[in-house]
Amino acid sequence: MKLTLLFGGASYEHEISIVSAITLKEKLSNFTLNFIFCDVDHQFYLIDSSAMKASTFSKGDYKKMPQLQLSQGGFVQKTMFSKVCYKETVLNMIHGGDGEDGTIAALLNFYGVKYIGPRVEASVFSYDKRYTKYYAEAIGVKTVSYEVLHKNLHVAISTPYPLIIKPASLGSSIGVSIVKDESELDYALDVAFEFDDVVVVEPFLEGVKEYNLAGYKGSNGEVCFSIVEEPQKEEFLDFEKKYMDFSRSEQVLQADIAEELVKKLQNNFTKVYENMFEGALIRCDFFVHNDTVLLNEINPIPGSMANYLFEDFASAIADLAVALPHKKKITTNYEYIHSISSAKGK
Repeated sequence: MKLTLLFGGASYEHEISIVSAITLKEKLSNFTLNFIFCDVDHQFYLIDSSAMKASTFSKGDYKKMPQLQLSQGGFVQKTMFSKVCYKETVLNMIHGGDGEDGTIAALLNFYGVKYIGPRVEASVFSYDKRYTKYYAEAIGVKTVSYEVLHKNLHVAISTPYPLIIKPASLGSSIGVSIVKDESELDYALDVAFEFDDVVVVEPFLEGVKEYNLAGYKGSNGEVCFSIVEEPQKEEFLDFEKKYMDFSRSEQVLQADIAEELVKKLQNNFTKVYENMFEGALIRCDFFVHNDTVLLNEINPIPGSMANYLFEDFASAIADLAVALPHKKKITTNYEYIHSISSAKGK
């Protein structure tokens, strides 16, 4: 099967995307792969498979490689005498802004490119933590209580200490702080507002258990689940720990939990996924607190596509690739314009 990995983008998670793509080169070795890199200036480059290593990007060597442009149905490489088209299904692996905020999804939709990844509306509700809360409430999935702060609007925080400060539109724990008392608050807010104009404040829950579950809707029309992982963490998974996770390729162990809890997590995942994330492989991070399942966040493009949660990740991607949603093609015959012209005798 042929597949194009699209990675990079202009976001704080640019390097994470590169690490993810390098990791999936190994995991999808039975595919015929193309690698397309989007730099921070939004120029696309076709990366030779042998050059898929960190130094290619850190040293700027990718700029010596062929540039591509989007065209109807795929990417195009223009040469002196002809052009080469790359119309394979695209796996969107651009984390953060560009990839998860709906920008790339809109662009691929516009050019009629088949792709694995969240559609525009799914990106909107998962990229911004405020909208994830609104979405979860609408579909009957519980979340941690929260309040929203804006950079230029000073409002007293009512959430009791300890609490967590999170930029609204960032992943990988970038800009996240645990605030144990008022003396730490201003600094934590300054850090968060460096990355976003809006932050989400949540109580820090003692004794919480965290579980990760990934999945997608396969060719049989059913949601297919990964195993449930209980991530190893201290107070929370910071950026450095998550960055290391993005290079994981070994399958992790199933969490040692009761089947009843597995079903609860799967039921909540299905509520989140159905009628919103079709065409994407996502990971949901859940909390369990006082026997209640709470959605922490939705990862519409998880690091390394959460390959480590699947027994046969390559087969999962192949299955998803044949189950992508199809947008109805708009046709027009200009009948309305012709009728007006006829009425006016033109």
